[in-house]
Amino acid sequence: MKSLLIYLKDYKKESVLGPLFKLLEASFELIVPLVVASMIDVGIANSDKGYVVKMCLIMAALGFIGLASSVTAQFFAAKAAVGFATKLRHALFAHIESLSFTNMDKEGTSTLITRMTSDINQVQSGVNLVLRLFLRSPFIVFGAMIMAFTVDVKAALIFVVVIPLLSVVVFGIMLASIPLFGRVQSNLDRVLGTTRENLTGVRVIRAFGKEDNEIEKFDRQTDALRKIQMMAARISALMNPFTYIIINGGLIALIYTGAVRMEMGILTQGQVVALVNYMSQILVELVKLANLIITVTKAFACGNRIASVFEIPGGMSRQDGASEIAGKEQGTVDFESVSMKYHEGGEEALTDITFHAGKGDTIGVIGGTGSGKTTLVHLIPRFYDVEKGCVRVDGVDVRNYDVTALRDKIGIVMQKAVLFKGTIRENLLWGNENATDEELWQALRISQAEEFVLQKEGGLDAPIEQEGRNLSGGQKQRLSIARALVKKPEILILDDSASALDYATDARLRKAIKEMPGETTVFIVSQRASSLMHADLIIVLDDGCVAGMGKHEQLLESCQVYQEIYYSQFEKQHGPEDDGNEAE
Repeated sequence: MKSLLIYLKDYKKESVLGPLFKLLEASFELIVPLVVASMIDVGIANSDKGYVVKMCLIMAALGFIGLASSVTAQFFAAKAAVGFATKLRHALFAHIESLSFTNMDKEGTSTLITRMTSDINQVQSGVNLVLRLFLRSPFIVFGAMIMAFTVDVKAALIFVVVIPLLSVVVFGIMLASIPLFGRVQSNLDRVLGTTRENLTGVRVIRAFGKEDNEIEKFDRQTDALRKIQMMAARISALMNPFTYIIINGGLIALIYTGAVRMEMGILTQGQVVALVNYMSQILVELVKLANLIITVTKAFACGNRIASVFEIPGGMSRQDGASEIAGKEQGTVDFESVSMKYHEGGEEALTDITFHAGKGDTIGVIGGTGSGKTTLVHLIPRFYDVEKGCVRVDGVDVRNYDVTALRDKIGIVMQKAVLFKGTIRENLLWGNENATDEELWQALRISQAEEFVLQKEGGLDAPIEQEGRNLSGGQKQRLSIARALVKKPEILILDDSASALDYATDARLRKAIKEMPGETTVFIVSQRASSLMHADLIIVLDDGCVAGMGKHEQLLESCQVYQEIYYSQFEKQHGPEDDGNEAE
């Protein structure tokens, strides 16, 4: 939590003025019992109406100044808390954006969303209350005790006993609550994860009639959240009863002692009233302090969760002592005995992969589900790091590149086509924000998207809804490909990005990419043998290992895995040439 306070540095003035104005208000509040005591002992005792009116005006002035101080303090506290939360949210989002795929996979989307929203809101509330009450309440508690000593030392000793007892209760409950509120937020992560999964997969749930199962699962998780919230609330709820018992016990002792000493002529009626008022002030402030402690406890638990995200190393760093060296030839990719696993202690997703892709080559990657096709191409832009061996782009180990410089060389289209709310133009400009309209249309022609874009009202400025909901699967894939082409990359990776296209459109797409100006090295990941038949090199993967490598004709003769894939899609009696022509 302490590490997050750096985001308050731009609000030092507000962080100082807020508590100071609260202390000013508290100072005036501590004077009020003395004014009341004087009113009773002098004004009322002597039937001096003028003196009573004078004391009333003084009390009104103290109240007005205290109100102005309180409003000013709350303004500064709110400004600092909102500014702090805004800066923290910006920093957390920027850090999440820098996380590697491995860390994103490990943390999970739901918990990151919770920390970005609920956790930061709790921390914001905590900062706001701390700036307003953290100094004010203790100041009044101890100030009331000191003022009581100015009235009568013996009666004030009751305060010396009461305050330590209250401190034990408050801090004991706080220490017991902090871990529970951390568990509350963790359970909230799970509820959010289930909610997100259901909202994104609602069509599948309804198609299989699993609504009741999902509702039951959601109810179990919310019930678990309720139980831990109830446990935390029960412990926090002990704060007020215990503090009231101690304070009221102190009041009883104080009234008894005051009455005895007043009978002895040591104290006046006004002084006894002042002592009771000081004890009442302590009671009121401890109620506020109890609420503050609960909020701060939640804020600490949430702040620690946010800080744990910042502790995750961001992005991919260069190897120690490495320096970026410009490659002699652009567009080359080399895998040298590459092995990779997703999590520590897990099984290898790729094992001992070695191949060379020259400039302008088309490399096909094929294999069964879970064979490691996507993992292989994700190592090229360094979404993940290898465990053994190395991946070289232009002859340079990808770990020696600045990540931005490396990815500037590469255009990638993921398995799932992702578009963002805006226009077609805005989405395409992700590839190159300075691209001209001609360059955009050229990319659309190559990706076979020109025709349907022309048909849309507005053309390039036609709107795209969030996640491209107003487009078909094939249209989203073609626009995603166009976005990558606008970048004019040295290396183009198509990760099963034509799965929603019919065979004829797929064939035209591959032909157009092959005929692109310049020599772009292309990696095509596909389940369709027809999409890879004319590749310069086809890599056949089976459970993370290379089952075969070569051209289509070679693999059809020597690789059993490739044969099984190919003949499951084409009649066995057809020859390669017939199949190729038919596919085209």
